[in-house]
Amino acid sequence: MSSETKTTILDLVRQYHKERTSGTEFRPGVTPILPSGAALNDDDRVAIVEAALELRIAAGVSSRQFERQFARKLGLRKAHLTNSGSSANLLALAALCAPELEDERLKPGDEVITVAAGFPTTVNPILQNGLVPVYVDVDPHTHNVDVDALREAVGPRTRAVMLAHTLGNPWDVDAVLDVAREHDLWVVEDCCDALGSTYDGRRCGTFGDIATLSFYPAHHITTGEGGCVLTNVGRLKVLVESFRDWGRDCWCEPGDQNTCGKRFNWQLGDLPRGYDHKYIYSHRGYNLKITDMQAAIGVAQLDKLPGFIEARKDNWRRLRDGMDRFSDVLVLPEPTPKSDPSWFGFALQVRPDAPFSRGDLVGFLQDRKIDTRELFGGNLMRQPAYRNAPHRVPGSLEQTDRVMNGSFWIGCYPGLTDEMIDYVIDTFGQFLRLRAVA
Repeated sequence: MSSETKTTILDLVRQYHKERTSGTEFRPGVTPILPSGAALNDDDRVAIVEAALELRIAAGVSSRQFERQFARKLGLRKAHLTNSGSSANLLALAALCAPELEDERLKPGDEVITVAAGFPTTVNPILQNGLVPVYVDVDPHTHNVDVDALREAVGPRTRAVMLAHTLGNPWDVDAVLDVAREHDLWVVEDCCDALGSTYDGRRCGTFGDIATLSFYPAHHITTGEGGCVLTNVGRLKVLVESFRDWGRDCWCEPGDQNTCGKRFNWQLGDLPRGYDHKYIYSHRGYNLKITDMQAAIGVAQLDKLPGFIEARKDNWRRLRDGMDRFSDVLVLPEPTPKSDPSWFGFALQVRPDAPFSRGDLVGFLQDRKIDTRELFGGNLMRQPAYRNAPHRVPGSLEQTDRVMNGSFWIGCYPGLTDEMIDYVIDTFGQFLRLRAVA
């Protein structure tokens, strides 16, 4: 394809995007207000079409470009793209179970502390690797781990902590790391909701031994489906790569060969000496890579990330200021001390003594086209999938049950306008006036 033809096609793509997205205006009570959504423009549409024109259908140029730029942006050694945030969590736990870690590896039956008020794919890799989740309670204002409960939960078989920064609000990093250091625990940071959040001036994703991200359309930047594993630990980098790429021992980039300089001179396992290193497998791995068309969108999104983060913060502050007068009946969210969250959502909890239920309020909002989400799985211990799964609960889950029964969240993503947010706040006020509590 000539460069002129390609330029013409991509110019038409920009024109198509402009025509497709023009003429939309917000109509209160008619236009849906979503809790999340991707912020995509003509650059993103062009990026995916250009990758398609070049038939970059597997991981390739854009994938490697994204990984390099993203790791540099976060100040980390390596970013490993995956096909989802859930896969990123699976890879993080799989790497920590690898025999190369010797006495430090997680073994079947070892415990990993997490919260019960979370998303299933933070917990699933624990169980999938034969480990035991230890469920602890949360703080009602931050919806993050109760650090006192965390300290008390450590037992003789506890080997790791795996916690998500809930809705972009960092957990108490100082307290969690103190517990981890005291008991020599691995720390896995689930940052799927928290890209751009900082604690004490440092970016989330840089505190744990290994961290994960999601690039699903709901999140801060998107590749459609996609995720990422981050680490500064060299031996974990190699393990994540292997588990992601079929479990292979070879570290050549796709299309490369003989990076090690002795491709046909290895002798591993019971294979004959000289067996092709590209087909030697040191782990029971997966194929969890992303396509280059997806990665191309991610590259286009990276430059817009600072603006996305600021928009989320501004929208959250606008909601917080407008909702403050409702604090008698609603528990309002609070940022963790020392943190500057890049908010994923705006969490609310109906107080137990309020003269209405969450269902009453959520139903009122839904009727007026304001969409809501509950706080993920509520109390995962009460979910059908985990009823008979291995676990330990060392203390009360009182706040978790309150989350399950009374909490929900609304959007603060960049696609919301000031007019939309004002309408949301006014609608809350309308409901509470009807209930004679505002």
